[in-house]
Amino acid sequence: MSSDQRFFDFLKERIGLDVASVGEAIIERAVRQRSLSLNAQTADQYWQQLLGSTDEQQALIEAVIVPETWFFRYPESFATLGRLAVARLAEIKHMRALRILSLPCSTGEEPYSIAMALLDVGLAPHQFKVQGMDVSPLSVERARRGVYGKNSFRGQDIEFRDRHFTEQTDGYRIADRVREQVRLQVGNLLDPTLLANEPTYDFVFCRNLLIYFDQPTQKQVFEVLKGLTHVDGVLFIGPAEGSLLGRLGMRSIGVPQSFAFSRHAEPAPEPVFVPLPAPIPQRSAAPIPTKPRPFSTLSAQVVPIKPPPPQSDAADLLSQIATLANEGKSLEARAACERYLQSHPPAAQVFYWLGLLSDVAGSALEAQGYYRKALYLEPQHSQALMHLAALLESQGDVAGARRLQARAARSERKQ
Repeated sequence: MSSDQRFFDFLKERIGLDVASVGEAIIERAVRQRSLSLNAQTADQYWQQLLGSTDEQQALIEAVIVPETWFFRYPESFATLGRLAVARLAEIKHMRALRILSLPCSTGEEPYSIAMALLDVGLAPHQFKVQGMDVSPLSVERARRGVYGKNSFRGQDIEFRDRHFTEQTDGYRIADRVREQVRLQVGNLLDPTLLANEPTYDFVFCRNLLIYFDQPTQKQVFEVLKGLTHVDGVLFIGPAEGSLLGRLGMRSIGVPQSFAFSRHAEPAPEPVFVPLPAPIPQRSAAPIPTKPRPFSTLSAQVVPIKPPPPQSDAADLLSQIATLANEGKSLEARAACERYLQSHPPAAQVFYWLGLLSDVAGSALEAQGYYRKALYLEPQHSQALMHLAALLESQGDVAGARRLQARAARSERKQ
C-alpha cells in the first residue's frame, strides 16, 4: 500500500470522503502542508505523527475541507422553506416549535440564512429553532463568532444585510435576534449515535455533501438523513443530488429551484442507463449542404461574416451566467447561455452551465449531452468531469463514473 493510500483511507474512514470526488492532488497537497508544519521529513514520519495526535487528525481534515458558501445560496430554497414553515405550523396547530437542521453548516451562512428567512416571513422566535452541525470545529467556531466578510454576501439581492447585520471594522456582525435562533455544534454524519436522542426535524438541509461520497457511503448517510427527518418533513439538497435521492426513494415536492424532497415515497425503479455517444466533429467531402459548426445553436444558414465581439463582452457574459445560475435564476441563466452561443464561439464553460441547469431541472439525459459537449471542447474541464461522473453514478454506471473521476484527478494533479 502506498503512503498516499493510507491518507486516502484515513479520510474515507473519518469523514466518508471519496478521493475521486475531489482528486488525489487536493489530499496530497494537504498532506504536504501538514507535513511541513510538523517538520516531518517523510510520509512515514507524518503518518506516525497523525496516528498519535487527535489534534493533528483534525488539522488534516481541516486542510482538506475548504468551505465554499454564502448567505441565501439557492434563494428559492429559502423562499420555499418560508412558505412550508407557515403551512407546517398551521398543520401542527402551533403546538410546538419547528425544528430545522443544517448539516454540514460550514461557517454558519446556511443556518443563519434559515433563521433570517423564517423571521422575515413573520415567524416569532418561539416558533422555530435551528440546529447547525459540522465536522469542522474551526468552521463551527467561525459560525459562533458571527462576523462575515464581503465574500459571504453574493448576488444582486443583499438587502437582508441591512436588516440583520451591523457593519463593523472587521466585517458584518449578525444580529443577536438571528444568532439566538441557531444552536451550533460539532458532529459527524458517519457517527451512528449522531443526534440519537433528539426528536426528528421538520426540515433538514444537507446540500452538496452526498456528491463527495462513494455509493455505499451515500446510502449510509441517506439512511441517517431519512431517520433525522420527520415523516412529514422535507429534505433540502444540492442541485446535483436530485437524481440520487430519487433513486433512493425520495420525491421532489415539485417546486422549481427549491431542491426540496419529501421523506415518504415509494422507491423509484432503477433507471436504465443508456450511454450517449461521444460527440464527433462533422466531416463531409462535399461542400454542400452547409452545416453548422459542432454544438452551435445557430440553424444551418448562410450569414454575413461579422467581426468577433470584444473579448471583454464574452468575459462579462460568462460572469453574468455564473451570477444568475448561483442565484437560482435558471431561465435567465439559460437565456444568457444562448445569447453567448449566438455571438461567440462555443465555450466549454457555457456548455457546463447548461449541463448544470439541466441537471437541476431534472433533465438527466439533456445534462449528460451538455457535459459531454463541454468535455469535447475542453477534455479536462474538472467541473464537467465531476458532475457528469455524479450523474452516471446515480444512474448505476459506476465504472463510467470512476473513469471520469480518475480523469478529473489527473487534471487536478497537472494544475
